[in-house]
Amino acid sequence: MLSFLLLFLFGWLILLLVLFSFLDTGKGLFLQTRIGQYGKPFQIFKIRTMHAQTDQISKYGRFLRRSKMDELPQLFNIFVGQMSFVGPRPDILGYYDQLQGEDRKILELKPGLCSWTALKYIDEDALLQLQADPLKYNDEVIFPDKVKMNLDYYYNRSFWEDLKIMWATALRIIH
Repeated sequence: MLSFLLLFLFGWLILLLVLFSFLDTGKGLFLQTRIGQYGKPFQIFKIRTMHAQTDQISKYGRFLRRSKMDELPQLFNIFVGQMSFVGPRPDILGYYDQLQGEDRKILELKPGLCSWTALKYIDEDALLQLQADPLKYNDEVIFPDKVKMNLDYYYNRSFWEDLKIMWATALRIIH
């Protein structure tokens, strides 16, 4: 219900941002396969932030990423039931779909628009750029930490915890 209301209220803004993105990057939307609840792949919607030909982030794209407005189209993913407002951020193939043992409990949750891990790693791209081997750092440091944090969320989730996460996310984006 909330996603429908937010799409109704901010649909015009999303369309405007997609149009500006199209003019800036050559494509307006970015679709990518992510791993959803129970390990089921789905297409996530984002506003494109990289030039189609050069794969370089545009100035407009940097603004969208910093403000997190590139994530607004995920309200549609929430509306159709592929995501929720709070839960583990959906990852690309090769990560959550490869989880083993207790870690697979994360897949019982719907992926979310916001989470404690998303807040902790809000500047993940910048952090990875500082590393000599970004992929290795992601695989050996960031991803295991995200799994640990998401398992903690799995075992301790509640309505009040979700409200705290949404409030902290709103404050972080505004700040």
